[in-house]
Amino acid sequence: MRKRLGSFRPSRRLLFAAGTAAAASTVAASAAEAVTGSPSATAANLVSLGAYGSGVLGSWERQARAISNEAQIRRTRETDGVFMFGDSIGVQDGPALARQLSQLGISIAVHNWAGRPVTPAVDALDTWAQEYGLPHRILMSVGSNDIFTPPAVEAQVERTMRIVGEERIVYWVNVQAARTAHGPDVKVADQRNSAWINLQLAEAQRRYDNLRIVHWAEHLASSPNRLGRLLRDGLHPSVPLGQNARNGLIIQAIKAG
Repeated sequence: MRKRLGSFRPSRRLLFAAGTAAAASTVAASAAEAVTGSPSATAANLVSLGAYGSGVLGSWERQARAISNEAQIRRTRETDGVFMFGDSIGVQDGPALARQLSQLGISIAVHNWAGRPVTPAVDALDTWAQEYGLPHRILMSVGSNDIFTPPAVEAQVERTMRIVGEERIVYWVNVQAARTAHGPDVKVADQRNSAWINLQLAEAQRRYDNLRIVHWAEHLASSPNRLGRLLRDGLHPSVPLGQNARNGLIIQAIKAG
């Protein structure tokens, strides 16, 4: 559903705000290395920086996954629940989210796969749309693994909106990455690429009335200590604090419609 002219325009300052805390932690780490003489990257965490500085996406097909069975998929479709497509954050946080939705009388079917970027997640959405049809609400919890190739996201958001059509709502959780296992250069690249992905989502929201952004990155940036408390490794939510916070934002968005 295309938006009218004059609709809400996202603030680029807010979209890049999450970088403030990450940059501060990077500077602190660099200062510590200067004092101790430790190298900023060791043999254990050296990575190929790839085209965008965050490294290269590895093989994800054999990583952990959580995919609902056909009976649950059909039941969710018939009761007009939520279809969720996610990555490792979805694998971790999906069961807790399902329990919260169940308390609201909302069923959920999930297709969560660790390490998966946006493109194959949208492939799974397309497959379910053809095989089962879609409920009114679609939750996209992907994008973190696209820090390696951020320009790929825009086309997949557009593809998602074509698949779901104008009558369904897509809830898309934006991303925050500054992986603590890597050195300062990679952390900065992660943050820059996260902001790039989030900007593409925000620009897409201007074009589609039925696209809702769940503002996880902005939530993390809104308080100085949230990155450390709510993320356990600069990417995945801590349990239970980060998990509860992120799932809470998703629940709020779904309840708001």
